[in-house]
Amino acid sequence: MSAQVNGVNGRRKVSAHVIVVGNEKGGTGKSTLAMHLTVALMNRGQRVATIDLDSRQKSLTHYVENRGNWARRGGGFLRIPTHFCVASAAGRQVDENEALEFARFAEAIATAERGYDFVVIDTPGSVNHLTRLAHSMADTLITPLNDSYVDFDVLGQVDPVTFTVMGESHYARMVREARLQRRLVDGARMDWVVMRNRLSLDETSGKGRVARGLAEMATRIGFRVADGLAERVVYREFFPRGLTALDDEGALGAGAGSAHAAARAEVAALMEAIKPPLDHRGQERAAAQAQFLAARAEPLELHDIIAE
Repeated sequence: MSAQVNGVNGRRKVSAHVIVVGNEKGGTGKSTLAMHLTVALMNRGQRVATIDLDSRQKSLTHYVENRGNWARRGGGFLRIPTHFCVASAAGRQVDENEALEFARFAEAIATAERGYDFVVIDTPGSVNHLTRLAHSMADTLITPLNDSYVDFDVLGQVDPVTFTVMGESHYARMVREARLQRRLVDGARMDWVVMRNRLSLDETSGKGRVARGLAEMATRIGFRVADGLAERVVYREFFPRGLTALDDEGALGAGAGSAHAAARAEVAALMEAIKPPLDHRGQERAAAQAQFLAARAEPLELHDIIAE
């Protein structure tokens, strides 16, 4: 990966693969998705840093904090990412505020580039200078959409009678500009995945009008479509403890059941669809650690130690 930040003091090369979870609309499950992607990557031995650009809501920041608190309370073995929250500036001059916020973001990126395989960036449900910058840095952009025309409207406009796609909308145009900027900086191509998120359990076939509209938009502006996370109560219940569907029963406790298994399968399928470039050395570390944890959980065989 070779994304760069164009700042006041020149360019800073970023070695980690940058995944941006972005959408100009709120309420699409960006922070839940960002946390699940982060844990999925860490479970595969990848070194992950997370950055929260939503300085007002701070959903991902609170998610990570909840996870740390639950681990300290004895909630089982939990992998926790190195996390940064870019605080907003509150000065009187807009340009000075933006310069300060940019410096804070650049500092977080500079720290994350040292020793991490992935940086997962969660963005707010609105567009500002940091949102645009993050999009232009993305190696992989993931845009979760609820399966409705209210959410589809950020990508494209449809005919009210035939529901055929008539043109691009504001967010699609912003992503196109971010892609162009990225190409001009280092020649890299952004992989854009639009994810149908919070589907009801009977809407996963991809045969609805919104799904057909997304398929048409995909060919027009160049993104891939993936099914994301269904509308399950368990995803909402994970947040207070900072948990994900990928955590083991020691962390989930007695509540683990079929809903968690189904959610875990969804996340696994999503990872297969995204196809992040995993560091194989990290995967080997993860396999060795899993072996160690499994062996530690087994009772000690005394007859192998004590001779008769």
